[in-house]
Amino acid sequence: MNNSRSFIFSALSPRERKPVQPGNGRRWLLKLCIGLLGTGMALQVHANPPAAANVPAPKAAEAPKAAEAPKATDGKFDMSKVPPVTAASRPGLFLLPPTGPGYYSLLDLVTNNKREKPPVAPYAPFALLTTPSFDIDFRYLDTPGHEKNIFDPLKRIRLGDDWLLSFGGSFWYRYEKETDSRLNAAGTDNSFHLFRTRFHADLWYQDKVRLFAEFIDARIQGADLPPLVTDQNHTDMLNLFADVKLASVNNGPVYIRFGRQELMYGSQRLISTLDWVNTRRTFQGVKTFWRTAEWDLDAFWVRPMITEVNKFDNWDTQQNFFGLWATNKPKPGHIIDLYFLSLINDRSVSAANLLAGNILQGNADTHTLGGRLAGNFDNLLYELEGMYQFGQRSNLDVSAFAVAAGVGYRMPLPMNPQGWIRYDFASGDSNSKDGRSNTFNQLFPFGHYYMGFIDRVGRQNIHDFNAQFTLHPMPWFTFISQYHRFYLANSRDYLYNAAGAATIRDLTGQSGSHVGDEMDFRANFHLDRHQDVLVGYSKLFSGEFLQKQRPGINADLFYVQYNFRF
Repeated sequence: MNNSRSFIFSALSPRERKPVQPGNGRRWLLKLCIGLLGTGMALQVHANPPAAANVPAPKAAEAPKAAEAPKATDGKFDMSKVPPVTAASRPGLFLLPPTGPGYYSLLDLVTNNKREKPPVAPYAPFALLTTPSFDIDFRYLDTPGHEKNIFDPLKRIRLGDDWLLSFGGSFWYRYEKETDSRLNAAGTDNSFHLFRTRFHADLWYQDKVRLFAEFIDARIQGADLPPLVTDQNHTDMLNLFADVKLASVNNGPVYIRFGRQELMYGSQRLISTLDWVNTRRTFQGVKTFWRTAEWDLDAFWVRPMITEVNKFDNWDTQQNFFGLWATNKPKPGHIIDLYFLSLINDRSVSAANLLAGNILQGNADTHTLGGRLAGNFDNLLYELEGMYQFGQRSNLDVSAFAVAAGVGYRMPLPMNPQGWIRYDFASGDSNSKDGRSNTFNQLFPFGHYYMGFIDRVGRQNIHDFNAQFTLHPMPWFTFISQYHRFYLANSRDYLYNAAGAATIRDLTGQSGSHVGDEMDFRANFHLDRHQDVLVGYSKLFSGEFLQKQRPGINADLFYVQYNFRF
């Protein structure tokens, strides 16, 4: 999921523009976004149909393609292709899964069920799953000869000829033990237990109207330090929305979605559901989306939700987030993302933070223009993404950028070994008093996935030279190792954490730029199609910057997670 858009910007140079006043430029910017969306939709309606995509026909056990429109059969509506779900985009460090004969779960091994190929299953065989529940694809249940499961009666319940009802949910438990937790100067350790329960109901009328509701309850026990905002949310709604079909354009449906909804786009460097945290991330607002075999096009206006532990969550009225995201699939295995995003943040920045140059958390109009290429040529893997930001931040002109690039290779050897070599960069600011702000704003990312599992480094003011190596000793056993070498992009700017918050700074730059080196190890055991166990260990070796700013602190993290889905 994701969005793109063209944007008309003032011809004046940054120094010629007047300081932004609260509300200036925002109404016309919102009107422009809506107007461009309407124009684009009108052009698509009148465009000639594109050539058929070079995609092989579905096999017997595969789900139908999302672009195919349901048709009447014997006077009845064909529900086999409902819902037209959005397939998850490849992340930056994607893996090519094992294929061929083997045991694809621990249950397969125990029962001696050796398969000729991977089974058709709705969930990825991994304990972390960023894909929203409303995009999990169970349409394969309408194909003849599919593998039966005890939870099948809860899925795709036919209520007459035109109604379809499904139920599902998940539970996870995770134990974490942190040494020198959050790089605190006292060197306090932290261990705790996380519990999360989710349950959803999904109702469709033909392919025209959808009602989706998902409950979440997230709790923490036994923590030695105060819980983070993302650790707990008691009895709330993660998703609560309605979809209405507006049209069918070039053999692809166009929908509008109203309500509370998760967003996940592209590499997830800028917009993600953030599955690592106990509460996940969600928004509230409106989104329109168009799906075909070759194109996905989204436009949205939303506000992030404020997590309130013992209250029903409300949206953040001081933030407006909108944009366009287009994904082109020129041929199987390759994608092109183009996007324009705008975050209007009216939250006040305190005088103390203004004086300290900690100004990313409010009083800003931040516009992000970017693109991404990713895919694989047989065993050669590649990805390149570039992002440029402009706008105003606390009356300073914003000019910032970020780049992510990597190349990988799958070796044609037993255990499916694969490796990536990568470089990630996000700009920082050298002088908070020069009239410009050059620190990149990472928006709403899945930073944990990219910048180390200890979460001390975010995609702001950073160089990250990193590598990844993975193995599948058995198809049901995934081993992932990562190495990161972190440097501040500018030694006078802050070190920002995975949440984007400023944490440590040496205004003189005398502490150097080498933050440290991190190693991450993960082992995922796929027990069966519903259950996974994830075990991980991460270690951050302090560099010169951390040694001077946090003497004697060398953080590490151990965790064990059990995940059940149905």
